[in-house]
Amino acid sequence: MIRPIMKTKQKTVFTCQSCGYQSPRWLGRCPDCNTWNSLVEEFSSAPSVSKAGPDSFRVEYSKEKPQPLNAIKTINEERFSTGISELDRVLGGGVVTGSVILTGGDPGIGKSTLLLQASDSLARDKKVLYVSGEESIKQTKLRADRLGSASKNLFIVSETNLDSIFDHINTLKPDFVIIDSIQVIYKEDLSSSPGSVSQVRLCGQELTFMAKKSGISVFLIGHVTKEGNIAGPRVLEHMVDTVLYFEGESQRSFRLLRAVKNRFGSTNEIGIFEMTGKGLKEVSNPSGIFIEERPKDVSGFAIVPTIEGTRPLLVEIQALVKAANLAVPKREARGIDYNRISLITAVLERRVGLEFGRFDVYVNVAGGVRVVEPAVDLGVAIAVASNHRDIALNPDCVVMGEIGLGGEIRAISHIESRLMESQRLGFKQAIIPKGNLSAAGKPRLELIPVSYLKEALEAVFRH
Repeated sequence: MIRPIMKTKQKTVFTCQSCGYQSPRWLGRCPDCNTWNSLVEEFSSAPSVSKAGPDSFRVEYSKEKPQPLNAIKTINEERFSTGISELDRVLGGGVVTGSVILTGGDPGIGKSTLLLQASDSLARDKKVLYVSGEESIKQTKLRADRLGSASKNLFIVSETNLDSIFDHINTLKPDFVIIDSIQVIYKEDLSSSPGSVSQVRLCGQELTFMAKKSGISVFLIGHVTKEGNIAGPRVLEHMVDTVLYFEGESQRSFRLLRAVKNRFGSTNEIGIFEMTGKGLKEVSNPSGIFIEERPKDVSGFAIVPTIEGTRPLLVEIQALVKAANLAVPKREARGIDYNRISLITAVLERRVGLEFGRFDVYVNVAGGVRVVEPAVDLGVAIAVASNHRDIALNPDCVVMGEIGLGGEIRAISHIESRLMESQRLGFKQAIIPKGNLSAAGKPRLELIPVSYLKEALEAVFRH
């Protein structure tokens, strides 16, 4: 009697595509990150990390013994310039050997363009492998021709299989590898589709192990979700050394590159680029560009020197105050924290006497820049008060200072560099906190020190 062959049913698990939480059954809402409809059915079997990847990149467990911290000898990490000074600034001075850098941003923002330009610069002295998983090699070549990339040490391959990518790395032995993008790379041992949590986690983990063991620096391009976060599990951001976000509006030509994580440098620096027909162009004078279109005789505008990392940057604060159409007035902010606007309007109402209970207040930072430091408080308050009273400010004046709940103007940091940048761009007057007067140096600007918000408003509208 011939018995039928019984197929073994493969176990499945439901995995959250936002945080990686796993459940044996489907749930409408992830209990870990509270995201709705994010659990997707996947096969639960997965290869162990120790057997993953080709032999030359398998993980070997260390047999080293623990050592006293003061007995460990350190060496300075070698950095390589990408040839793009704005990118080097954000990375902390260049690319560290064996580091893994994850770059995210909206579709079409310029991630692939930036890294292809960086690849061409790096390939002048080193060997670079660019793995294009979303374009054919001919399409990548067309884009490279448009950008003027023609280095003989820049190698292009269109591949999405991780094992095949490791084979190319073994054969070519490059110094840098660019993966475009991590969401389309897959491991054959996993039955889940490319871009799933399991695939992104395992592929990112193996590429990170490869970078640390071989000393090859790896750039990963990541897609973002509609919330603006890099798609896939957050463990991917924990594994890599640096996480960069490319920001900007597709309708505008300016792009901002900032680091939200950097093990080898500061996360306060930003890089500023302009998208042109021949790729991304570095902006050498961002302050002048952000304020060049400011109106001169219109109320509700103030120029504020802010600090991004070590760079002083002049930004334009715009405010609009209008009669509310609803019982509850609106408070809307772009480029600045919404809660900060509510706090500043409350101080203006309580300490200065301006009424906002029947008015909507809108605040915007021109140019798509986002400012987070409290030194812009005084600029926001003056712009709001200017539009509320319909009195234009002096176009040659900059304002800076932090506002306390008592209406006091508190001292801020880097006052001298802020004033020097304002002076370089032709401003003639600066309203500063009185506590910063002694540290301001001797700039060729008229300094107006103020201690309270009411005093600052009187000085602005008097001048």
